[in-house]
Amino acid sequence: MPDSLRRFKADIFQALANPTRIAILELLGNGECSAGELIEKLGMEQANVSQHLAVLRARQIVVNRKAGNQVFYSVRDPIILEVLALMRQYFQKHLKEALEMLDKMENAPAETGE
Repeated sequence: MPDSLRRFKADIFQALANPTRIAILELLGNGECSAGELIEKLGMEQANVSQHLAVLRARQIVVNRKAGNQVFYSVRDPIILEVLALMRQYFQKHLKEALEMLDKMENAPAETGE
């Protein structure tokens, strides 16, 4: 695999390595939102949300369009939402395994150490 492709992948994962940016993508998964809507739904300061949107735009994960004095954002390619859905499945699978292991440990006969 060419190093340039690995760097591209790393850059995308770096952009996704922030819970706020993932929250933005999850909100945009329901369709286009204005910057104001995102700020309101996230309950964050405008400057903070703008910084996160700038990172997502720089990596071309989201695109924007202006309509009057409003800026609307959308996911550039829905494949990124599939990546997030796969990560959710991965998390749930491994969480389920961990919970099952914990349950077995809790229900195992206690060792007496004698």
